[in-house]
Amino acid sequence: MIYLQILGALILLAASIHYGIQFARHKSLYPFMPFKYNFRRRRITFKKTLELLDQRGVKTMIETGTSRKGLAGSRSDGAATIVFGEWAQQHGAHLHSVDISEAAIEGSREEVERQELQDSVTLHLGDSVSFLQQFEAQVDFLYLDSYDYSRTDLEIQGLSQEHHLKEFKAIEDRLHEQTIVLIDDCGLPGGGKGKTLIEYMRANGWRVIIDAYQVLLLRS
Repeated sequence: MIYLQILGALILLAASIHYGIQFARHKSLYPFMPFKYNFRRRRITFKKTLELLDQRGVKTMIETGTSRKGLAGSRSDGAATIVFGEWAQQHGAHLHSVDISEAAIEGSREEVERQELQDSVTLHLGDSVSFLQQFEAQVDFLYLDSYDYSRTDLEIQGLSQEHHLKEFKAIEDRLHEQTIVLIDDCGLPGGGKGKTLIEYMRANGWRVIIDAYQVLLLRS
C-alpha cells in the first residue's frame, strides 16, 4: 500500500511540474485579453506598452500593417489590431490601422467586427507612407509592422528596413514628447524591420525601453 501511495504522489508531482512548465510558456495578456490567447515573444513588450498607454492617456493611435488573421494570429503575428483596438475601446481612444493589401484589410475587418471594435478602429487601405504623410493629427502611439520581412533574402531585408524608416520620417513631425513607438519583428536575422530606423531614432533623441523581439522606444 505504501508503494502505491508513493507512486501516486510521484505521478501528481510529475503532472504538476508538466503543467507548471506549460503555464509558464503560455504568454497570456490575461486579464486584459482572454487567457487562451498566447502572445509568445511579444508579451513582454505588449504588456509594457499597455501600461504606458494607460499612464500617458493615449488617444490617437496608428498601426502600419494590419492583423490579417485577427486573434487567431496571436502566436504568429501578434494580433495587434485587436489588442490595441480593445484598449482603444476601453479608454475612449481611436486606432487607425493601414495596410496596402486588400485581403489583409478584409481579414482584419472581419475580426474587428466580430469583436465589436468598429467604433474604435478604422481600417485604411493604401500605402502606409502616403497615409502617414497625409495624417494631420498628433500621434500618441505609433506601431510599425508593415512590409513583410525575410529571414534569408537580404534584398527584402533592406527594403523592409528602408520602408520602416520612411514611415517614421513621414509622421515624425506629428510625434510629441509623450509619444510611444513600438516596432515589430526586430529580433530577426539582419536586425529585423527596425534596424535602420532604431539607429536613426537613437541619433535623434529617442531611447530604447525594451530591446527584444519587438523594440519599444520613448523620447529621452
